[in-house]
Amino acid sequence: MDLEDFKKLKAPLDTFSAEQKALWFDVKGDWDQAHDQVDQLGGKSAARIHAYLHRKEGDIWNADYWYRRAGESRPSSSLEDEWEELFQRYML
Repeated sequence: MDLEDFKKLKAPLDTFSAEQKALWFDVKGDWDQAHDQVDQLGGKSAARIHAYLHRKEGDIWNADYWYRRAGESRPSSSLEDEWEELFQRYML
């Protein structure tokens, strides 16, 4: 699924992982629902999305915690570029 098709979806697909659902809710502007998808999950992929969401929220200390849990550093790219990188990583 390409980015434009993803953005046109009226709801996340049942086959989407929690990480993919989080990306969908985020692109639709529902931060809380996006956060709920990954908040209680273990694993590096959930931690990575969780980190992005807290960075977007402006809670950098918390974001950095989740980046470390994901085994990564906070990127210096824009939030938009980070979201697109996550889309490439988890949707394609």
